[in-house]
Amino acid sequence: MNRLMKKLLLFLACLPGFGSAFTQQLVRYDLTVTDTVVNYTGKAKMAIAINGQLPAPTLHFIEGDTAEIHVHNKMHHETSIHWHGLILPNEQDGVPYLTTTPVKGMSTHIFRFPIVQSGTYWYHSHTMLQEQLGMYGAFIISKRETDPMQEYTMLLSDWSNENPNQIERSLHNATDWYAIKKGAAQSYWEAGKAHHLGTKFGNEFKRMMAMDVSDVYYERVLLNGLPAQEASFAAGEQVRLRIINGSASTYFWLKFSGGKMSVVANDGADVVPVEVDRLIVGVSETYDVVVTIPGAGKYEFLATSEDRTQSASLWLGEGKEVPAGAMPRLKYFEGMKMMNDMMTVGGKMEDMGMNMSLQQMDMNTVMYPEIVDSSEPTVTLNYSMLKSPVETTLPDVPTRELKFELTGNMNRYVWSIDNKTVSETDKILIRKGENVRIVIYNNSMMRHPMHLHGHFFRTLNGQGTYSPMKTVLDILPMETDTIEFHASEEYGDWYFHCHILYHMMSGMGRIFSYEGSPANPELGNPKKALRKVYHDDRRFYSGAEISLESSGSDGEVWVANTRWSLQTEWRLGFNQTTGQESESHIGRYIGRNQFFMPYAGWDVRSRSVEGDEKNIFGIRNTKDNRSVICFGLEYTLPWFVKTDLRVDHTGNVRIQFAREDIPVSSRVRLWGVWNTDMEYSVGAKYIITKYWSLSTHYDSDMKWGGGLSLTY
Repeated sequence: MNRLMKKLLLFLACLPGFGSAFTQQLVRYDLTVTDTVVNYTGKAKMAIAINGQLPAPTLHFIEGDTAEIHVHNKMHHETSIHWHGLILPNEQDGVPYLTTTPVKGMSTHIFRFPIVQSGTYWYHSHTMLQEQLGMYGAFIISKRETDPMQEYTMLLSDWSNENPNQIERSLHNATDWYAIKKGAAQSYWEAGKAHHLGTKFGNEFKRMMAMDVSDVYYERVLLNGLPAQEASFAAGEQVRLRIINGSASTYFWLKFSGGKMSVVANDGADVVPVEVDRLIVGVSETYDVVVTIPGAGKYEFLATSEDRTQSASLWLGEGKEVPAGAMPRLKYFEGMKMMNDMMTVGGKMEDMGMNMSLQQMDMNTVMYPEIVDSSEPTVTLNYSMLKSPVETTLPDVPTRELKFELTGNMNRYVWSIDNKTVSETDKILIRKGENVRIVIYNNSMMRHPMHLHGHFFRTLNGQGTYSPMKTVLDILPMETDTIEFHASEEYGDWYFHCHILYHMMSGMGRIFSYEGSPANPELGNPKKALRKVYHDDRRFYSGAEISLESSGSDGEVWVANTRWSLQTEWRLGFNQTTGQESESHIGRYIGRNQFFMPYAGWDVRSRSVEGDEKNIFGIRNTKDNRSVICFGLEYTLPWFVKTDLRVDHTGNVRIQFAREDIPVSSRVRLWGVWNTDMEYSVGAKYIITKYWSLSTHYDSDMKWGGGLSLTY
């Protein structure tokens, strides 16, 4: 055995469970995937169940086993399963069309791989938005040596009564309905009551959306499929809680009414025990914590969504309930003020010399008031506190360094790395046997849990040779973090992506590909398969604003994706005096923040008026009778004022200014538009539901009107 191989095996032995006994036992599971109907909130909704369970059954293995898992897809559409955090052959990884063939409807796929590690992991669908529909389960691997401590597995998740396809479409259309549902709308009225009107104006001047810590409103968060669970343990007993965040987009704060928690593992890898009062578990992360039942009573282990709207509880012990206490509301405007200080007018983050990294800032003292309001200090876990119990130094081989900037656009819900989605970049070629170091800077306003498939990475957190091993790194706004991994696999493509489901689907990821990898027999035509992977972030999303009022109908419909937009708007009166007009444009968004869009289109108008009118330039106005092709530039100014400069094929020029969705209160919105053809409109609406509003407006041509508006 050569020297390099010895070093590699020594390194692998540092990973959880590597170097375990080679005696293997075949452990088989059959997983049957079906559509089902669930009712968590008095509203029936379609979901996906495995073996009739939601969440899916927990799979148990012992390090050294061989897993054989038969996935029987009884649905009429395809599915997939990714084994999150597991080290396994590339074709078993479960990413459809990238590593593994999807499980077609009414078919069976067999996964078979050795269990070479121990720890707390999970599995979930990697097909479209099925994970949000309930297709996830725990994957627990015990060490070969027995541990007498009691255990309990907690699989946390989020649940919406809404179809996830509608959630995704709405996010791309900048809905604030979810903030209204959360009671977190940040209108001028709320800003004034909080004495932060200046903060709100500053926020809009920098063209930033309202502050939020979570994109979606969820009716429930669940613990093993229910809002609350109980587990009977005796007073004085220690319990190892295996905690998995299997949510689509929710972070959870964890605290225990019985005292401190001892964190003993993260992402399946052991860490030196560290005692904390609370911790936040990022989307797709796992933590093992040990708690002690302090005495008689049921003690609450509370998991609260980061936006503080929902929680789930595990009651541990026997006797009278001892609640952990609800977490207070977030101080949104305090957080907004801080983000204003971090953001430039051009839409870039600046760290103000804070040198933020590894969750050490996390805005704890700003948005989480209980920390500063409490008379006793609260110990909150951050990554710098994690330490491996064994050395994790990588082999002494050449290192390739990459720098990634996490970028995003909340206005249009585009998420990317270096302002490019997965489909807009080539695979990143790496060589077997080298080390890969990645320096990641989060230049967006959201946190991103970045997950690497098929590899553990070291998190460089100040612990030197004892840096912890992880598979997911939660990176906060303005943070710069560094991870590194040894390219120890033989071949294949390995996904690196944000694990917030809707961020991943919009394109925030990269593909690492080993040089010289053979063709994957699972995939058939490799080019055709890769096009299906790229399809996820190339999809178009539709939207509409349509009003039917006493003066006529105004409306706009559009389809758009990451870069392109096709839009048609109209104004239809009830007679020839009020007339009809329609404009259609196709444009491409330019720049990281997509404030700028050149476009081409056509404009058709017909209205009966007496005499000639002139526009602001003193030229005869054709706004009442024209059919032209036009070319224009659209740019979003501070305060979200949309400026439109266009010229038509006859040489006529028009400049237009518009501001949509001016938030007077949580449900009242104003809007206005004016252009150099001397046209103007002002309007208001009161939001009743996500899709329907009462509306009224005055138009220079159609005059006053009132009625209903549909927002889709």
